[in-house]
Amino acid sequence: MNGNPSVQVVVLNWRTPEMSLQAAESAMRELQGLDGGVTIVDNDSGDGSFEALQAGVAARGWPADRVAVVQSGWNGGYGAGNNHGIRQGLPDGRRPDLVYLLNSDAIAQPGAIRALVDYLGAHPEAGIACSRLRGTDDVPHSTAFRFPSAAAEFESESRTGPISRLLRRKIVALPQPETSGRVDWSAGASMMIRMDVLDRIGLFDEGFFLYYEETDLCRRAALAGWQTHYVVESLVLHIGSVSTGMKEWKRAPDYWYDSRRRYFEKHHGRSGALWATIAHLGGAGLFRLRCLLSGRRPDGPKGHLSHLTRHALRSQPKPVHVEKGKP
Repeated sequence: MNGNPSVQVVVLNWRTPEMSLQAAESAMRELQGLDGGVTIVDNDSGDGSFEALQAGVAARGWPADRVAVVQSGWNGGYGAGNNHGIRQGLPDGRRPDLVYLLNSDAIAQPGAIRALVDYLGAHPEAGIACSRLRGTDDVPHSTAFRFPSAAAEFESESRTGPISRLLRRKIVALPQPETSGRVDWSAGASMMIRMDVLDRIGLFDEGFFLYYEETDLCRRAALAGWQTHYVVESLVLHIGSVSTGMKEWKRAPDYWYDSRRRYFEKHHGRSGALWATIAHLGGAGLFRLRCLLSGRRPDGPKGHLSHLTRHALRSQPKPVHVEKGKP
């Protein structure tokens, strides 16, 4: 990577055009002094978003060689939408050195993009660099993680102090990092990826509609010898769950269960995925037993365990395998 790498910013829109334009505005501001451009992808919103994005870009006077608005043509989910944007290349037609994914509900703060560019320049072992996220309420978002495992599933569902202490090195969510450094994976809301990494391992696995796709990408990068790093110097404000409506979910949608299963089967095999589900159910059972003994009412989404079991046991006509260099 040369001393002035080119950066392609990809903003994926799903029925939030004004918010996506705000994200693009923050990216354009932070690209000053950098070689790059912004690609805004409308993920087949079907609500006039594409036209609103085009009008918004024109109203702001952004040149066509710096900002492109493209239509994906179908809503294949987060990974598919971002892949469509990445495949476009820079708005002026060049291949970028770096791809920077910025969620439509995320606002890059001063120096956020430059910090990621500089960090990757100084750390050749890092193939992916992610920002520190903070909510608009000034609350830090937990976005530094270990890879999921059966032990982590048991720990998270049991919610029991002694078990959490015993399995502390398996807990997925890491303590909030105070310094930049290596993690297993981080959130895709603000993620910079070397194009060389994507050329080697492939783009996002479009078998994930939503959730687990960035976990899978970081794991495939790790298998190919590239590290993922969390960069505290890069700060991004993140609202979160605007397009998905996750905060209002009464239960997780089917695609969450499908993505979870796909991830575990892809990286741990069918038996490993079943063990992860058994561990999840076992931890949840232990928690419910504690609630019964203490007179506490168990919480959690209604029907979650039955939905999880059903998705784990249903037939899978096309087994998922990890292939080197492929999603």
